[in-house]
Amino acid sequence: MAKPTIPDPLKRRHLAEEDLDPARAMALADAYLADGRAAEAIVFLEKAEASDRLAELREQAVAEGDLFLARAAAAAAGEEIPTETWLRLAEAAEAAGKTRYAHEARRQAQRG
Repeated sequence: MAKPTIPDPLKRRHLAEEDLDPARAMALADAYLADGRAAEAIVFLEKAEASDRLAELREQAVAEGDLFLARAAAAAAGEEIPTETWLRLAEAAEAAGKTRYAHEARRQAQRG
């Protein structure tokens, strides 16, 4: 199978709404990830039922202090983010200078 190209935004929206074969969804997710567009890959990882890849992506986001990516990956996998993970995310965000993300992660940790 040829390497898929990243679709234009309108085509991506249509693909996100279609029932896709898991292999096609995974190929699209891989194309987005290879291009550094992890947030856009999440919908295709979810369609591919790639819970292991979503967990990896969530952990990467936590390590980088990326609150929105971590939250989106967890939601796509149908998981809650545990308090300890929110605290790790807060520390990583603070270290990366993402003070708003750090503040929100601490707030989420307090909510438990």
